[in-house]
Amino acid sequence: MMTSKPLVFFGSGPVAAKSLELLAQNFAIEAVITKPKPSHHRGNFPVLQMTKKLGLSTFYTADKNDLQQLFETHNFKSNVGVVIDYGIIIPKKIIDYFPLGIVNSHFSLLPQWRGADPITFAILSGQTKTGVSLMLIVEKMDEGPLLAQADYDIPSKITTPELTEALIDLSNQTLKEILPHYIEGKVDAAPQEQVTIAASAEPTYSRKLTKKDGEIRWSLPAEQIEREVRAFIEWPRSYTKIFDKDVIVTKAKEVPAKVEGHLIMETGDGLLEIEELIAPSGRKMSGAEFIRGYKRD
Repeated sequence: MMTSKPLVFFGSGPVAAKSLELLAQNFAIEAVITKPKPSHHRGNFPVLQMTKKLGLSTFYTADKNDLQQLFETHNFKSNVGVVIDYGIIIPKKIIDYFPLGIVNSHFSLLPQWRGADPITFAILSGQTKTGVSLMLIVEKMDEGPLLAQADYDIPSKITTPELTEALIDLSNQTLKEILPHYIEGKVDAAPQEQVTIAASAEPTYSRKLTKKDGEIRWSLPAEQIEREVRAFIEWPRSYTKIFDKDVIVTKAKEVPAKVEGHLIMETGDGLLEIEELIAPSGRKMSGAEFIRGYKRD
C-alpha cells in the first residue's frame, strides 16, 4: 500500500533509476533531484527516462552549489529525503532542511565498505555475505546512524551486475518495510558500530575504480584474479595480452592442472582457465576458440 507521506528522491546513476521505479510503487515522490545529462553522454540517461515515464517533477543539480541554490529558491514540503546513487555530496544545510533528515540506502552492511563502490569490493574481498543498510546521512561519508540492515548471502560465482540487481531488490524491500515506520516515529537510528549485523564492526572502505584496476596482474593468485574478472565485468573490465594480443577476459575459473586445448594461464599461485574472452576483433569467444584462431606456434 502506498504511503501518502511525500518524499524527495536524490539519485543520478542506473542504480538510482531502478530504485526510483520500485520506490514510486510504494511512496509518493514529491520531486526527483538528479544530475543533468552530460553533453558528451550518448543514448538514454536512466534517471531522466524514469522520471519521464513516471511523470515526476524533476530538478537538475550539477554540483553542491546548484543544490544549495535549488533549496534556497524552492519550497519542498516533504519531511524526509531518500538518496541512492546520487554522486554529489549533500551539505549539512540541505540535510537539515528535512525534519526527518535524508535516508541513504547503502549497498553494504555498514560500517563495512563505506565509500563509492561497496558492491565491487564485496566481490573482490571474497566475502560470503553483504547486504543493505538504511542510514541517516551526515556530513562524514557513510558514517551516519542506522535505521535498519538486511543481509544477503553472496553466491560463489556472482558478478557485479548480478549482485547489484539483487541488492536493488533487497533495498526496495527494506525501504518499503522500514521507511513508513521511521516517518511515523516508530524506528530510531543507532550508531553503526553498536547495531551492525556485519561480521565485524571495524570500518572498511571502498573507492572509485580506475581503468588501471582492470589490468590483470598475473603475479596474483588465481583465486584473486577470478574474483576480479567477476567484479570488473562491466567496468573497468579485466584486460591483458595473450599470444601478444589485447583481450578482455569475461569468464575464468581456477583449475588443478593444464588440459590440452584449454586456455590456461599460470598465476602467482595456481592455474586459471580463461573460459571466455573478447578477442581483438571484438567478438566474444571461448578460450579454446581463441587458441585455434590466434595461437601461432
